[in-house]
Amino acid sequence: MLTRSLARVYWTFSRWTLTVEAVPTRPTVLIGAPHTSNWDFVLMLAIAWRLGVDVRWLGKKSLFRGWRGPIMRRLGGIPVDRADPARVVGDVVAQVEAGEVFGLVVTPDGTRRGSSHWKSGFYRIARETGMPVTLGFVDRTTMTTGLGPTLDLTGDVAADMDRIRAFYADKSGIRPEFRREPRLREEADQTPFSVSDRA
Repeated sequence: MLTRSLARVYWTFSRWTLTVEAVPTRPTVLIGAPHTSNWDFVLMLAIAWRLGVDVRWLGKKSLFRGWRGPIMRRLGGIPVDRADPARVVGDVVAQVEAGEVFGLVVTPDGTRRGSSHWKSGFYRIARETGMPVTLGFVDRTTMTTGLGPTLDLTGDVAADMDRIRAFYADKSGIRPEFRREPRLREEADQTPFSVSDRA
């Protein structure tokens, strides 16, 4: 496969070291964190192509306009209509029920500054679909990137996030100054998740 061959060349010459705890064997929500640079997208594709993981990722509809649409979809992009977020979950569930094995990449900390919390969309999607969460990471301190453990969420938001925090505690991202602590606003009061909430 061309993409896997390209990925082999990339990892042969890259300064980054790829480390993998386990390659997901079932549909999973694949967290990309700390997400501090747009270069994370390149690393994500290189990881997926090297491991043979079919990845999908969510993007705003404007990214899919015109000539960019076919390219973005070919790279696994799924356009999101912010006015109808529940449709995304429905589409993902349909793909799971069809027997497809893929990683739905979500970057809960985003690249926008000014927010002190992770977005909870990844948690809602995982709980609504029954998918586990795989912890993807980038750590400039050790120049390593790859996939950590795959976790089944319990619905106890604080406990689940404690496990996620423990994994990312020593991961810095490409630009450490933009790293956010993995914490959801819903943790403090155990707010029930609704798929209609904004991610």
